[in-house]
Amino acid sequence: MKAVVIGGCGHIGTYLVPRLVKAGYQVVSVTRGQSKPYLPSHAWDEVENVILDREEEEKDGTFGKKIAAMNADVVIDLITFKAESTYQMVEALKGTNLSHYLFCASIWAHGHATIVPAPEDLPRHPLEDYGINKAKSEAYLHEQYRKDGFPETVVMPGHITGPGWNCINPTGNLDPLVFQKIGRGEGIVLPNMGMETVHHVHADDVAQVFMNAICYRGQALGESFHAVAPHAMTLLGFAEAMYAWFGKQPDISFLPWKEWCEHTAVDSFINSTWSHVTHSDNYSIEKGKRLINYNPRYTILQAVEESVNSMLERGVITV
Repeated sequence: MKAVVIGGCGHIGTYLVPRLVKAGYQVVSVTRGQSKPYLPSHAWDEVENVILDREEEEKDGTFGKKIAAMNADVVIDLITFKAESTYQMVEALKGTNLSHYLFCASIWAHGHATIVPAPEDLPRHPLEDYGINKAKSEAYLHEQYRKDGFPETVVMPGHITGPGWNCINPTGNLDPLVFQKIGRGEGIVLPNMGMETVHHVHADDVAQVFMNAICYRGQALGESFHAVAPHAMTLLGFAEAMYAWFGKQPDISFLPWKEWCEHTAVDSFINSTWSHVTHSDNYSIEKGKRLINYNPRYTILQAVEESVNSMLERGVITV
């Protein structure tokens, strides 16, 4: 069995590719050739690495054709951000040896939820271009399955977390200094009352969802699955837990949104926090547990602690 992983050296691929090799797949990892896996594994010695620039090759319509020419049984697409890319890929893969196409969407395809933890089948109300395109791709894929039997599954990860990159902090952005302040016992400021929620997931648990969907193909076809930790956390609860992990007393204050923005004063952090608090992510994994035996290994705190340890080791933060 041959599996092609588009974006094979990224956060998810770092864990998914070795899983596929261990399961006996002939694996092709497609990347732009600009990155390496975040963790070493002897499994990569058995992987065929192919360099393709998706953005450039999609302009002349050749990217999907080159993936189709690999004639894989399984194609796992981890880096599709525009719905048009999905349309091109699906058309190219029709008539090949494909038995399963797995698409990486996002919990942000949901937009705002009406009940929490939100199940996969809630109506979509995406809030931003990223989520809008993911939702369009998801809807198109499910339509292709219903109408033509195109063998697809959609995986919707939360805030992907793990060693080697910065993770979302208790203020809802990627500022590593928030963790540094917590580690030093210094004060941090949360927006509003810290009651909005975030929903991280360890990258290896995302890889588990993809792998389980392949293994339980019959139950997974035509379905969407959340890939998140067992429970979401409030920003306040997240902050308090991180102070405790560092062995420090919490020093947390709050500001209304406008004042918090003035206090933070960095547009990229403000925009990220706005995206996270407006989504206030909190999602159910019951469907994944029931249909594809999803059993996450990491809680949010376990995933974040691994990421923060990596930040300390890499000198991103000091305490």
